[in-house]
Amino acid sequence: MLSLDLLAAFMEIYRAGSLSAAAERLGVSQPAVSGQLARLEAEVGEPLFVRSRRGVIPTPRAAVLATRVGLHVDGLRGALHSSESPARLQGVLRIAGAAEVMSLRVLPALTPLTARGLRVHATLGLAHDLLALLADGRLDLVIASVRPSQTAVVAVPFVDEEFILVGSPALAHTIDPARLAAEPVGALAHLSLVAYSEELPIVRRYWRTEFGRRPPNAATLVVPDLRAVLQTVIAGAGISVLPRYLAESALAAGTLEQLHHPAYPPLNTLYLAVRRGAPAFPALAEARDHLVEQAAEWGGL
Repeated sequence: MLSLDLLAAFMEIYRAGSLSAAAERLGVSQPAVSGQLARLEAEVGEPLFVRSRRGVIPTPRAAVLATRVGLHVDGLRGALHSSESPARLQGVLRIAGAAEVMSLRVLPALTPLTARGLRVHATLGLAHDLLALLADGRLDLVIASVRPSQTAVVAVPFVDEEFILVGSPALAHTIDPARLAAEPVGALAHLSLVAYSEELPIVRRYWRTEFGRRPPNAATLVVPDLRAVLQTVIAGAGISVLPRYLAESALAAGTLEQLHHPAYPPLNTLYLAVRRGAPAFPALAEARDHLVEQAAEWGGL
């Protein structure tokens, strides 16, 4: 069985992009880190990094390993180093993500850390724009709805969003249940769409995943905020696809209905992304560990 020390060293090398930087973060010598990496590569049976003049470049096998173990290693290290009297946190955490998940989940989850002195500066926006800012060093942590493609950014899975097709109770009554089961695209074709953008990214993905084709429905209302989409769907403007965490209160209150119940609900993975090789500071590590713990309690979104 691989030891936590070997995996912790691996994750620091993966995130830092060099053995020397990983050694500094871990508080050990570079030869010690090199030895840990060699033992891990022997266990895995293949190289995990390619040496370069600028440091090390992870192999595809390393990327897979980091995705599988990163959050678990962070959580275990946080548990082992926790104390009854948490230390004060210094500095500013520059965090970013989509407005909806930041407003309803991430920022409320960070509130206990602000009580310990952490200052949080949040930026809201689209994943690609925020990841570019992260790569440029203008952000510390991004909650990304896509897997980052920038070589300067390293990310691990954070939590899965579940998407559901919803409409008001009045519109739900206009759908023939038998036809919905047999011919869902036709059963829903008479309903207008409320969409996040004109390209219908969320709705289109749901239709293709669940029904095998693009939606023929017209979008009568387009607004780039899922909270506004939610409220207009409740008002009866049309149907839409929303993350379950955003719609759950309205579902419980009966002002919204789930129109379709797939055997396996469509999921989208959110990622915790940081800049490779960025100087580590305690507030960032603390915030990352805390969010990992919160995501484990959420179970999904």
